[in-house]
Amino acid sequence: MAQPIKPGQTMPKVIILAAGVGSRIRPLTDDCPKSLLKVAGAPILERMIVNCQACGLTEFVIVLGYLEDKIRQFLRDRFPRLKVTFVVNDRYETTNTGYSLLLAKEATQGGGFIKFDADVVFDRKILHRLMANSAENALCIDRIIKLDAEEIKVVVDAKQRVRQASKTVDPKAAMGESIGIEKIGPAAAAQLFGALETMMQQKAHHQDYYETAYERLMADDVAFHVVDITGLDWVEIDTHDDFESANEMFAGPTTAKARPPEHLHLLDASIQGFRR
Repeated sequence: MAQPIKPGQTMPKVIILAAGVGSRIRPLTDDCPKSLLKVAGAPILERMIVNCQACGLTEFVIVLGYLEDKIRQFLRDRFPRLKVTFVVNDRYETTNTGYSLLLAKEATQGGGFIKFDADVVFDRKILHRLMANSAENALCIDRIIKLDAEEIKVVVDAKQRVRQASKTVDPKAAMGESIGIEKIGPAAAAQLFGALETMMQQKAHHQDYYETAYERLMADDVAFHVVDITGLDWVEIDTHDDFESANEMFAGPTTAKARPPEHLHLLDASIQGFRR
């Protein structure tokens, strides 16, 4: 379980990367951002925010791009008191997740963060496990999964430190797949944004994934550890098959509720007015 909120404790901000078009799942995303597609009756983004709030995370930075107004309106309607900073990637059609993550730099105000890809549906226990892990920097990894070209494959050393994380890793050498949920501490965050700034000075890097910057830090011996979430439910929705799998996996009593869990009223005092 995640550690309880303590008086004076600074919780990390949440960065959600939601700028992409979701072209592989068209026509579902022709008029709807992928993050607002409903899985077992609840939008992906709603599930993500509810899970975060249930773990004591109340400050959000959301990187928008494609159909940004629909996401803004959804959050105004569904979470009117959410403390959120929007950052817009105007180049979402020609850039990738590395560029989007860099745009969140100022909004993090020099602190650490927990980062989500906005197309991941996940069991709340995954976030509990990540937050309870003592490592400053950690990636959630599923060991029992078929590793193909599209997966972010992870190689670790004998101390369970991540040494590689990319699509180009040989599946035979990989421990498993990084699912798109990570925790980055303040020191590493500063180095990460520095690496991204250097990369994005060259247009050739605009299509790089943020894991490319993670690997630059790993090469400089910045420690990234593994949080093993094998056996817990999650789906990254890239294709129609993924969408069907997610609806099957999350149907039933685990479906996200229309309201956050009852104990979240304790967090209300820390949730401030909607901010653009």
